[in-house]
Amino acid sequence: MAFCRRLARLAAHLQDPRKVAAFQRLCGVEGPSGWADAEQREGARGPVANGGPAAAERAAEQGHPTGNGTVPGGAPPPRQWRRRPRRNSLTEEDGSQEFSTRSRFLYYLFSLGTELGNELFYILFFPFCIWNLDAWLGRRLIIIWVWVMYLGQCTKDVIRWPRPASPPVVKLEVFYNSEYSMPSTHAMSGTAIPLALLLLSYGRWQYPLMFGLILAFCWCSLVCCSRIYMGMHSILDVIAGFLYAILILVVFHPVVDLIDNFNLTYKYAPLIIISLHLALGIFSFTLDTWSTSRGDTAQILGCGAGVACGSHVNYIMGLKLDPPPDTLPLSLSSLTVTVFGKAILRLLIGVIVLLLTKVAMKKATIPLACKIFRIPHEDVRKARQRMEVELPYRYITYGMVGFSLMFIVPCLFHFIGLS
Repeated sequence: MAFCRRLARLAAHLQDPRKVAAFQRLCGVEGPSGWADAEQREGARGPVANGGPAAAERAAEQGHPTGNGTVPGGAPPPRQWRRRPRRNSLTEEDGSQEFSTRSRFLYYLFSLGTELGNELFYILFFPFCIWNLDAWLGRRLIIIWVWVMYLGQCTKDVIRWPRPASPPVVKLEVFYNSEYSMPSTHAMSGTAIPLALLLLSYGRWQYPLMFGLILAFCWCSLVCCSRIYMGMHSILDVIAGFLYAILILVVFHPVVDLIDNFNLTYKYAPLIIISLHLALGIFSFTLDTWSTSRGDTAQILGCGAGVACGSHVNYIMGLKLDPPPDTLPLSLSSLTVTVFGKAILRLLIGVIVLLLTKVAMKKATIPLACKIFRIPHEDVRKARQRMEVELPYRYITYGMVGFSLMFIVPCLFHFIGLS
């Protein structure tokens, strides 16, 4: 019992939003004018769920000229760089909470860390890996990524812990502010991908083990710290996400070869994969009310189903993307200007095809779903918050993106001589 009480106190300590605010101040981040006064008043009244910036805005509107510790008549504060958080068009967040930072380097560094868990990174990293490096490795990374992200998003909607309170935390990002906080799926992705990359590639590729360990450590640390810097997660959220990702890796890494072999060779694999992923998506939509996490979950499941089905079609048609066994272990020593140029050209052409596929499927699926389920589509944002629209739109659109990634784009490369 004494151990449990100590553990509970430690968890409460790590969940304290003041620890997040202290890390932000250490990195030179400050809130809008009047933030310090608003923090004291809100601290006396209790935390704000999911960190709305309204208190600080009220303080600024009421004209507190001495916010951020400025003393009238004293020395001017150091030069600051002011920014506004990135806005999410699907939520009510308006991104009006202005903040300032004394270090552009740290801002861009941690923004990079955050992007390592966002769609832009995934749509560049996975295609580059599959088209230019090793399709065998890319398929397995996607299998692990899908399960890590799905379990993380569902766990958020079960636990339902709010984001760190603001104030005292400064929100440098509001894009995912409507989601719950525990665990950090950015931390889960930032842990699972580099560790899985190391586990799957070492021995198949020739490189020093220390290089892989350093890369995994830096990748994981950057993503985890970026979520605290951005004010989106408490320290406890990040630690839980890190440990949760390791647990999932321990379970799924031993069976990832079996899953990939099933996807490739079993006759009815596409039917089972599509049905399973769709059922998992419907289940996740029943866990809580609408938030961006529901759409992200359907998006991840659709992408995973599309990649698996595309891999199966490749296998049936004899389109081999995996390196021949006699070339193993692989090495980067054969990299030339020509090879590098073709790799960049494949990435550019392929990503353009993926983006065109995404836009075309979005244009087709949203109006079609609204028409089938008789949902008004004049306000697309509100329509997409309905499960009848969001689930088929995300699942079908990103399913086609995943299918294009594994089958259509490689066929295009073969046709134009870039394979």
